[in-house]
Amino acid sequence: MLKIEHLKKHYKNFSLDCSLNVMPGCVTGLIGQNGAGKSTTFKAVLGLISCDGGTVTVLGKDLKDFKAEDKENLGVALSDSGFSGYLTIKDIIPVLKNLYSNFDYSFFSEQVNRFQLPLDKKIKDFSTGMKAKLKVLVAVSHNAKLLILDEPTAGLDVVARDELLELLREFMERDEERSILISSHISGDLESLCDDIYMIHDGKIILHEDTDVLLSDYALLKVNDEQYETLDKQSILRTKREAYGYSCLTNQKQFYLDNYPKLAIEKGTIDGVITMMIRGDE
Repeated sequence: MLKIEHLKKHYKNFSLDCSLNVMPGCVTGLIGQNGAGKSTTFKAVLGLISCDGGTVTVLGKDLKDFKAEDKENLGVALSDSGFSGYLTIKDIIPVLKNLYSNFDYSFFSEQVNRFQLPLDKKIKDFSTGMKAKLKVLVAVSHNAKLLILDEPTAGLDVVARDELLELLREFMERDEERSILISSHISGDLESLCDDIYMIHDGKIILHEDTDVLLSDYALLKVNDEQYETLDKQSILRTKREAYGYSCLTNQKQFYLDNYPKLAIEKGTIDGVITMMIRGDE
């Protein structure tokens, strides 16, 4: 669905060199700190900024060969984009009908009612949650094959986030060939939605893992200095000095459970892995 190979973009104080693959039927998460390169990657994939190298293949086509009709197969919601705040939902419906030949008006109207979005209110007067729902709703209302969503749940409360994630799950269930590339700071969103996760830091991918594997096989070992000295470190990915000794990230939790029964071992989480991969030492 989407293949990025050494996508390069250079700025004065930042360089991107990103490779990732979004498979058919999969939800892929891209995680990282602010400024890590998530939005730059998304904009380059969409042709909104020029690239300095690498290749991008979208829905089987090189990005350079992507035409207007091909873009109808993409559903996009970027953090810094959207309709003019002076428009209403009634105003944008004819725009969407003209933009997308496959715009599903009945589905769109049904979801507008479901989310209790006002038809006649100016978008600038919407709450943060209402604006976010409208963005994603537009992205999923024209039978797109691939969604590209940059921080769609940012700033939302728990209920609004859950409603948005449910909408994305329903989007995937309606066609098993559809895919989503999504970035988010909120690890719970990714843990419940994504099939696999890429972690980007300083413009480079530093980890790619299936979500199930990350949650089942990764762990944090909490060890004192004496335990650290005798620890088998072959399966330690990162180490961080702590007041009590060391925190160690591993992707072989069962090995340490079996061989070091007295160790304090914490189950891996996306937040924990991010922190260790970025702040820990190799």
